[in-house]
Amino acid sequence: MVTEGQSDQTAFILAEGWACSYKMMPDGERQIVNFQIPGDFLGLRSVLFRTCDHSIQAITHIEASVVVSSDLLDGFGQSSRLATAILWAASRDEAMVVEHLVNLGRRSADERMGHLLLELGARLKLVGLGDKSGFDCPLTQYHLADALGLTPVHVNRVLRNLREEGLLTFQKRRVTIHDFERLKAFSGFDIDYLDHDGPLLR
Repeated sequence: MVTEGQSDQTAFILAEGWACSYKMMPDGERQIVNFQIPGDFLGLRSVLFRTCDHSIQAITHIEASVVVSSDLLDGFGQSSRLATAILWAASRDEAMVVEHLVNLGRRSADERMGHLLLELGARLKLVGLGDKSGFDCPLTQYHLADALGLTPVHVNRVLRNLREEGLLTFQKRRVTIHDFERLKAFSGFDIDYLDHDGPLLR
């Protein structure tokens, strides 16, 4: 959808399906920076920067609306509400990147996994695709490994640990949360950084 290093890229608003943003390393390894779900704005920096600093790839079948850069920039001048909404989306994305940085640098593998799945659940709840009991999730162990800085084998071990602790189960493309409050405390998850009670969402 968006390719790192290319110019004149297109942005999208995701209506259905999942995608991921990632960077490729010289040795072929991939670091997933974020996952995109319905309602997300994809590729904003690719419109505003001369060249895109990351790639975006569909994970599932998707439906998305194309956003032409000239229309977006014209819209900023014509609608303060649109400009505010885009700024909010960009700010929330930055807040998520900060949390992902803390995940990789300071949280244990089990805590990382719990935090990421709670974040996805909170975001999906906002668009009516999940709740505190869980959500459908198309991610593979390879996606999770590339997002959390783990190997697929380690991901498997972490998910088993969380299941045996009675916190969550990830099977058959479904995340089931068994004890939401305990998982939240264990993972150090504080939903405030997602700003779900912010003025744009009231």
